[in-house]
Amino acid sequence: MTRIVVKIGSSLITNDGKGLDTDAIDGWASQIAANVAGGHRVVLVSSGAIAEGIRRLGWSRRPSALHELQAAAAMGQMGLARAWESGFRPHDLHAAQLLFTHDDIAHRGRYLNARTSLRTLLDLGVVPIVNENDSVATDEIRLGDNDTLAGLVANLMEADELHLLTDRNGLHTADPAVDPEARPIRRADAGDPGLDRMAGSGGTWGRGGMVTKLAAARLAARSGTTTLIASGHEPGVLTRLAAGEALGTRLDPDTAPLAARKRWLAGQVQVSGSLVIDDGAVRVLRESGRSLLPVGVTRVEGRFARGEIVSCLDRDGREVARGLVNYGADESRSIMGRPSGSIAERLGYAHEPELIHRDNMVLVGAG
Repeated sequence: MTRIVVKIGSSLITNDGKGLDTDAIDGWASQIAANVAGGHRVVLVSSGAIAEGIRRLGWSRRPSALHELQAAAAMGQMGLARAWESGFRPHDLHAAQLLFTHDDIAHRGRYLNARTSLRTLLDLGVVPIVNENDSVATDEIRLGDNDTLAGLVANLMEADELHLLTDRNGLHTADPAVDPEARPIRRADAGDPGLDRMAGSGGTWGRGGMVTKLAAARLAARSGTTTLIASGHEPGVLTRLAAGEALGTRLDPDTAPLAARKRWLAGQVQVSGSLVIDDGAVRVLRESGRSLLPVGVTRVEGRFARGEIVSCLDRDGREVARGLVNYGADESRSIMGRPSGSIAERLGYAHEPELIHRDNMVLVGAG
């Protein structure tokens, strides 16, 4: 049984902003139904709500005002859900809609609830259709994108594969729209830094191009997930990908899967603050996998409370790790640079001897 996350972008779903392409949706629904019948478990991340709302409202371009984007999302989500439900109905397959915000992924309790909901729906033979809750989102509507959401969902359900459908046949050595000499990249490691310069920009209706797809692949790779980027116009693309056919670009994970708690930590796209650490602490974290002690911290940045996620930065500002901090920002400033034995003396109490315990920390920077 293969667990697959499928993400389909706005330019495909809406035929470049002309409105929902119901024929294409019916085709993808048929392919997903065939994959489910073949024993695969599929979660669908579908873009298109805002673009469909823009069409319904008669606007000629995507607005920049947050309240207008929220209105468009609310309008378009109705049509998007109905289109997918209609596509699955001939195959006697039920779908369920889940709308996430960043808090649903970032908050530990909500993260576990979201995972339980997904697993329950899959156990019941239902196809979960996931989208960002753009109608109520604030900064997420401008900073988030469904490629990133798909990568986080892959983490959430410990997917074997992430299928990103786009209007191009995978990643190329350059943007094929401007460089006729661009060559397709058939296979690479998701973490290969050489891929960054090859990614292009997004289109008018979508929010991300190959840059966000590459970032999503790297998020997914933290769970050991393989990402496949392929053209949604390719006939039978989803059934062919599920059968193992080589289409588009395959990005393999280059690290071992993380434990569930560390997978959640690694998947966070927002942190509440940061701890700048000295060279000795950097070596201890990277080479020994030990906890972060107050003595290794040289500066505390931001406002955060006990139990929130913070980044650990080296002296040049590069992220080394992130984790759940045992002390709030003011407490951390009082004990930074000091041995653990002095915590109680400085604060009048001591929760833990570490600022971040190794079990609540994950390395995210390059070694």
